[in-house]
Amino acid sequence: QVQLVESGGGLVQAGGSLRLSCAASGLTFSTYAMGWFRQAPGKEREFVAAASWSGGNTYYADSVKGRFTISRDNAKKAVYLQMNRLKPEDTAVYYCGATRAVVTAKGQYSYWGQGTQVTVSS
Repeated sequence: QVQLVESGGGLVQAGGSLRLSCAASGLTFSTYAMGWFRQAPGKEREFVAAASWSGGNTYYADSVKGRFTISRDNAKKAVYLQMNRLKPEDTAVYYCGATRAVVTAKGQYSYWGQGTQVTVSS
């Protein structure tokens, strides 16, 4: 079965950095676009970043543009999210997902990981 497993979350001070990883198995990874979403308490899950199947095209929410970088390694079946200059409002559970459709729409994702908590203290 398909599994997406996130790791790399934690507690960091504002201005710090974290790198999230998502390891995939059970799917033909290179045929899926991969995305990162996040969900803060009491809020909807929102789009953060996505990469096309090749990684050649990337997409970012305005709130993270210039601070976060998504990348992928198809040989390792992994996608990463480098998060720099973190802010308290970045605090959320971060999920990776796989889609063959619209990368910014959470309803278009076929598979999701279990999430990893990111907490940014002020």
